[in-house]
Amino acid sequence: MKYNILVVDDEESIRDTFEFFLSEEGYDVFLASNYMEASEYILNKHVDLIITDIILGGKTGIEILQFVKEKNLNCPVVMITGYPNLDTASEAVRLGAFDYLAKPVTQDILLKTVKLALEHKNIVDEKDRYRSNLEAIFRSVKDGIITVDKDLNIIEINDSVKSICSLSDYSKGKPFNCMGCNGKLCFEALNKTIMEKEAVEVYRLECQSIHKAGQVVSLSITPLIGRNGEFSGALMVIKDETSLVKLEKTVKKRQSFHNITGKSEKMQHLYSLIEDLAPVSTTVLITGESGTGKELVAEALHYMSPRKDKPLVKVNCSALTETLLESELFGHVKGAFTGALKDKAGRFELAHKGTIFLDEIGDISPSLQLRLLRVLQEKEFERVGDSKTIQVDVRIVTATNKNLQDKVISGEFREDLYYRLNVVEINLPALRERIDDIPVLSRFFIEKLNRKLNKHIRFISEDVQTLFAEYPWPGNIRELEHTLEHAFILCRRDIITVDDLPAKFKTFLSQQPQIKSVIDDEKTSIMEALKKTGGNKAKAARLLGISRRTIYRKIEGFS
Repeated sequence: MKYNILVVDDEESIRDTFEFFLSEEGYDVFLASNYMEASEYILNKHVDLIITDIILGGKTGIEILQFVKEKNLNCPVVMITGYPNLDTASEAVRLGAFDYLAKPVTQDILLKTVKLALEHKNIVDEKDRYRSNLEAIFRSVKDGIITVDKDLNIIEINDSVKSICSLSDYSKGKPFNCMGCNGKLCFEALNKTIMEKEAVEVYRLECQSIHKAGQVVSLSITPLIGRNGEFSGALMVIKDETSLVKLEKTVKKRQSFHNITGKSEKMQHLYSLIEDLAPVSTTVLITGESGTGKELVAEALHYMSPRKDKPLVKVNCSALTETLLESELFGHVKGAFTGALKDKAGRFELAHKGTIFLDEIGDISPSLQLRLLRVLQEKEFERVGDSKTIQVDVRIVTATNKNLQDKVISGEFREDLYYRLNVVEINLPALRERIDDIPVLSRFFIEKLNRKLNKHIRFISEDVQTLFAEYPWPGNIRELEHTLEHAFILCRRDIITVDDLPAKFKTFLSQQPQIKSVIDDEKTSIMEALKKTGGNKAKAARLLGISRRTIYRKIEGFS
């Protein structure tokens, strides 16, 4: 690569000497004796490097340096002078001069400085090209993109996010604040990624902005981690799913709702029930087996409600002892018990104006049941060890995988509390009762796990689909997710087969001869068709009455 170097000096002998030294090394050299000649070259020629004397008789080399900076050119400037002093050196460095040399400049020093300056220029040019490419990609992506630093200040936004979130370039450098839509949930998701340095997904979030009423978005947030493991912030991708949601509503088959996934009739009924309950503050009891998604329903009730901008406080009642749970729920004052070193606000106080979600409510003790009954009736309580009454405005949503009616009959659960909690019950179906949702859920988890594990698995085989449809799923959706994660770790192809599943599925398959028979019969039919067609998959597919794509997928699943 040939470089163009401009030498500016009012002494002809120096210009000629520098031209000789540089031409000998293969550089193309332009010569100028003053500011006007130099500026003409800079404007009309491609100049890679400028070597200029500071004293030019009129305008100075410092002004040439300023001219280069004003034009925003990536052109290193090397300053030379016969009268070096601290002031001119400082000014040159402040304005961005690459180097500052005192006369006389020897050939070795000149060539060494030129080489370093051009290497520096190449690095800057490469970074500029790389940044330009990234900016072009950044601008062209249809999904909204926001990057934030570790303090949640906005670093960059693309054009799409300006229309999706109504943000502008003025947002850059300012704290992330999207309260015009449903900023609380966006902020919490971003903050979780910043605090835990882990990816976070939020699906089908309905924006509440006056200007964006009815807009539904999904969020995908990942930590920004450099090659050396240095954490610098987070990137949030915002996908506008409004059109898709409207289409699903039109055909009465929503495949997901907030973070809940499923398209079966039972799930459609569930979505409608949540929509009806969200705007009111009625106490709701969510029932269902473990792993059915009770916490997701509680989140949907809160974030679709008028309380969405206030706290959603979650408490797992079975994870704490009675004493700790009482303190956790109602708070305590200093000295109330051993270890109470200072006053502490309870979860009910923290949830004021918002929602409190009490999971595993069937496991709380009789004394706590009584205290909870009072909160439901009077909306007031006292901290442990205190006589001062605290008033709260909070919506209570509870959940259990137990049969509370049986616990009422056995005397383990207060009947009056049960009826207070069970104003409206949302019963979540077990996965075995919504088999039609398994393909939708599987696709959802495949996409999620591909992002999490950096894989490119496309689907599960027909054999696995058949097996999944017959398996009883005692662990429900949670078990399905863990099963697929296990398969992802073992799978070495782009399709998950029975061999990738946990051992319990192979045991179940061996105990279900009718399923194994269906799978074996299908494999036999395909192999016979291939034999008849001399291994021609397209002809075999026509012979079997299936598409070529299907037969390729099934054959891949057999391997």
